[in-house]
Amino acid sequence: MSRPSPLAWYCCGCQRDVKARLTDGREVYPRREDLFSLPFWKCDGCGNHVGCHHKTKDRTRPLGNIPTKELRNARQHIHRVLDPIWQSGKMPRGKVYAKLAEQLGLKEYHTAEIKTVEEARRVYAVVKTLAT
Repeated sequence: MSRPSPLAWYCCGCQRDVKARLTDGREVYPRREDLFSLPFWKCDGCGNHVGCHHKTKDRTRPLGNIPTKELRNARQHIHRVLDPIWQSGKMPRGKVYAKLAEQLGLKEYHTAEIKTVEEARRVYAVVKTLAT
């Protein structure tokens, strides 16, 4: 894996922009051999990490900011409710995200940009209303 220079990215654990280091799944998930070859950006200050858009041309582009473990779990919980809305055909994916952004008072919405657990709770409450 080529090693580009460190990337300045927001770390939710450190609550500031940090120089993240590109690494791989062997370091981040040493017990998950299936993830060894995947790229991750890691904050050496707190040890948190974020995955990458590894299935695209820019395979080392971070999926979002660097979450804490608690925030990563909260984001996954949001997706467990959010994704079935568009996957079921109830509403097109773009419309789901546009409606969510509108209700949150944002121009656009992306789960990977959530920076706090409190923000995740607010998003989850709105997502639950879309799911009903």
